[in-house]
Amino acid sequence: MSETMVGAYEPKSAGSSIGPYSFEEFIEAARAFHNYPAPGLLLGGIMVDEAMRHMPEGVLFDAISETSWCLPDAVQMLTPCTIGNGWLKVINLGRYAVTLYDKHTGEGVRIGLDQDELAKHKDIDIWLMKKLPKPEQDSDGLREAIRLHGRSLLTIQPVQVRESMMQRRGKGAIGECPICKEAYPLKHGGVCRGCQGEAPYASESVESAGPALRAVPLSEAVGRRIAHDVTRVEPGVSKGVFLRKGQMIDIGDVCRLQQIGRANIYLEENQPEGDWVHEDTAAEAFAKAMSGPGVVAEGSPREGKVNLIAEEDGLFLADVERLERFNCLPQVMAACRKSGSVVTAGTRVAGTRAIPLYISSDHFRTALGLLESGPLFSMHPLSKPKTAVLITGTEVFEGRIEDKFAETMAGKLGAFGIEPFRTMIEPDDADRIAAAVERLAAEGCELLLTTAGLSVDPDDVTRQGLVQAGVTDMLYGMPVLPGAMTLVARRGPMRILGTPACALFHKTTSLDILLPRLLAGLEITRANLSTLANGGLCRECRVCVYPKCSFGT
Repeated sequence: MSETMVGAYEPKSAGSSIGPYSFEEFIEAARAFHNYPAPGLLLGGIMVDEAMRHMPEGVLFDAISETSWCLPDAVQMLTPCTIGNGWLKVINLGRYAVTLYDKHTGEGVRIGLDQDELAKHKDIDIWLMKKLPKPEQDSDGLREAIRLHGRSLLTIQPVQVRESMMQRRGKGAIGECPICKEAYPLKHGGVCRGCQGEAPYASESVESAGPALRAVPLSEAVGRRIAHDVTRVEPGVSKGVFLRKGQMIDIGDVCRLQQIGRANIYLEENQPEGDWVHEDTAAEAFAKAMSGPGVVAEGSPREGKVNLIAEEDGLFLADVERLERFNCLPQVMAACRKSGSVVTAGTRVAGTRAIPLYISSDHFRTALGLLESGPLFSMHPLSKPKTAVLITGTEVFEGRIEDKFAETMAGKLGAFGIEPFRTMIEPDDADRIAAAVERLAAEGCELLLTTAGLSVDPDDVTRQGLVQAGVTDMLYGMPVLPGAMTLVARRGPMRILGTPACALFHKTTSLDILLPRLLAGLEITRANLSTLANGGLCRECRVCVYPKCSFGT
């Protein structure tokens, strides 16, 4: 079937057919394609067929499956969309739903399952909700129920697919991996992902213990150059470089080395045989590759390590996933401050090194390959958007209690050099709150802080007012205490941060974590909010020292 001809097949009947097949024919086709006419594939066929009936004839379309079980096979059996050609995207949300959408506009239809309708059909309900083990399910009754009632179980929803999902995939340039010697897309980095540690196979190789270096007694080292920094530690007093790499050793150095328990030394002249990289060379290369905008090396390697510092004030971010992957590699390490920390220029934010004195070239290339897909660390300057504060609460609006939020918000914003251009107070009235938001948007407000009205009380209607004002991308609630009822949203270019009333009592709340992220222009999603749970419980210390504490880290 041509991808342009959505309605090209001629169904045998609108009720029982699945694409060009009768239900019985589709069972046999499913058996041939899937090796078994699984109930999920039969129901999936009905869902895909229904989606195609709702797509305009002749449109070029792609598909999204929200599960990796059975449903993708139904898409591939009935449409030109396959995983191989990239027109089918499997995003495993764990939901049994399929979407077909216009390749160019993103407009489409999502077909899901109606749980209320599903519960009316015993065999289907038992199967989908796994209420009985598979051997105890009535397979014949289940197939018949799907044939008779499958279409009545469907929900049909028009959707607009995000632009990011409409981007065409491409391999890009291809090269040979220097480690495994196999071809791979160069955009994955300097080595293939398998050699970056993502291969699904157990490794039988034994990690190298390093080159066979010749140690020289101190009595023979006078007048010769040392191969590495030597650290001296005085417990509770100091720790630092005692001798620098390349330094000429004199008789006084010999005495001092003996005092700290050294009897032998590696010399610069005794370079290892084979393919090895010195710790300083490795650390310098790692530091350069890890440093993104606003992050630079703090001088030359010391003790085989390079520290990285912030070149400007702002929000420090780390690519945590790739940082963890880097630290899964042998013979290397990197560590950093908590991603999301606000730091000033000159602050040390990260450090990296090779673990042994000499790292194998294979491990060195593998580590660099992972880093070549982009830096790990970056600084994001904090903007000073045109900001307004909207305080909600009838008791404040009518003057029955004195407002304290204006002062609190002014202090929080002032810490970032921001002065609100307008502070408004509105009663607990959704219409008035919506009108205030619309007025502020018309005045060019770029960041709006709303206060209070976010709890479960019936009079708290701030969220309802924001919805009436046409906000989008609303996220309500986060795993942080205090401040669980925080809200973030957008209205066109204006970003909105809803602060619960706890900010009047607690010095530090979720507001202090989210505000810098908004000022840095970061996207805030439910997924990255969930990462705040680990460290999201304030200890409510008698004297607050935030951010020099575990809250928000």
